[in-house]
Order: sequence, then C-alpha cells, then structure tokens
Amino acid sequence: MEELISKTAELIIKSRHAVALTGAGMSTESGIPDFRGPNGIWTKNPKAEQQAYESYFKFQQNPRQYWIERLTGTSWINELTKAQPNPGHLALAELEKMSLLKSVITQNIDNLHQKAGSKSVLDYHGNISLLRCFSCDTRFDPVEYELDKLLAEDRLPPYCKRCSGVLKSDIVHFHEAIPADVSTESQAQVGRCDVMLICGTSAVVYPFAMLPRIAKSYHQNRKTIIVEINADPTPLTHEGISDYLIKGKTGTILPKIVEEVKKKI
Repeated sequence: MEELISKTAELIIKSRHAVALTGAGMSTESGIPDFRGPNGIWTKNPKAEQQAYESYFKFQQNPRQYWIERLTGTSWINELTKAQPNPGHLALAELEKMSLLKSVITQNIDNLHQKAGSKSVLDYHGNISLLRCFSCDTRFDPVEYELDKLLAEDRLPPYCKRCSGVLKSDIVHFHEAIPADVSTESQAQVGRCDVMLICGTSAVVYPFAMLPRIAKSYHQNRKTIIVEINADPTPLTHEGISDYLIKGKTGTILPKIVEEVKKKI
C-alpha cells in the first residue's frame, strides 16, 4: 500500500490536470449513512425510498405541494446539514490549494467538500444547501427566500429572481436529468484530466459512472491514469478501467497521499 501511495503522489505532482471523483464512501466517514446498506436510510425506512422516487413527479405536477411537504415533513435530508468534513475532504481541499487538484466532481449532495475548503466542486447530483431554477438552472442560497415565511404566508413555491421560473431543491431527484451546466463542465474536466482519483464510490450509478470510462477513452495521444481509493474493488477494477487500487478508507489514504506529496515537492 505504501508503494501505491507514493506512486499516486508522484502522479499527482507530475500531472497537468488532476481531477477527483467522489462518492458515498467519503460521506459515510463523516457519519452520513448510505441508502441501501444494512443500516441504510432506505433499508430502515422503505417509505422514504418510495417518496424519493416520487419527488420529481410531484414537483412537476404540484410544486406548491412539493414545497409544503419538504418544509413541514420530517426528512433525513435535514441531518446532512449537521455533518462535518472528514480528513479525506480536507486532504482534497489541500491538494487544490497546492494547485495540484483542478476539480472535484462529486455524487454527494452534502456540501462537505465546500465546507472543507474546496472551491472547484461540481455537485453532479446537486447540493442540499442550494435551490435551483427548473427553467434556467440558476442556483440560490435558501436564505434569500425565507422559505418558512413563504410557507406561513401561503406563497409557495418560490420563484427565480432571474427568469421567474419555479425553484426546486438543487438535489437531482430520481428521473430528473443531470443539470446541463454540471454535465457539460464535468465532461470538460474529464476530457482535460491526465490523472483521476476515484474516491469512495462503487461506480455503479449512471451517468456518473461513465465519467472514468470517458476519461479512459477520450485521448488518442496520451493515457489518463486512474487511481481508485476504495474499501473494495469496483467494476472499474474488474474491467481494467482503473490502473491502480488502493484499498482502504478515503479519510485514511488521502491524507497519506498529501503527506507524500509534501515530501516530494
């Protein structure tokens, strides 16, 4: 393992455009449960899973009711705002500050990369801390809208200050397309990267899971090196998409990589 950590540090230092893809494995190390594991949110509460599958259709059919339910019901989502970054998040933020990591593309909606100090973050599945216009994709801080006041005054749903479209949570619901701006920029980052870190993702949720495959097939004249940092092998390992697998927790491995980087530069 130590040899792989050292090798990864060298690859990052020599890279022109290193990118990290992160998934639920990073969030669970901050105390956020997964969805379908033995103690998962949906394992314990199947009704919550059904509601998640219905949210997008509900928004489309009745955005007022969508917002009433979000603001008055009990939701696991509220717990995410209490979570704090772990050493893995902080390590990626430090690599960015050193100008070695150009972007983080994350499946997670918990805002923990931003809390850790990362600036270049693409929230592939949205961000719990933001609102997004359904029409123009402009994002807003919920504080701007005083949602509880809108609820009390029966003035839901909130409307976009830019185009007057209806606002929804920035979270990408089931059956909802990835926002075009995030999808486009994610593919641009992948197209430029020569080193990719896969951190805490099982790589089975699409279209996110296509990004490493795109990186591998994108370049004719040079090879993108892909390093997985995961507790277990994934389809990327078995299919030969990744070049290296460092088995372990991201909160343990990533800080060690940063330590090695500092020794070598």
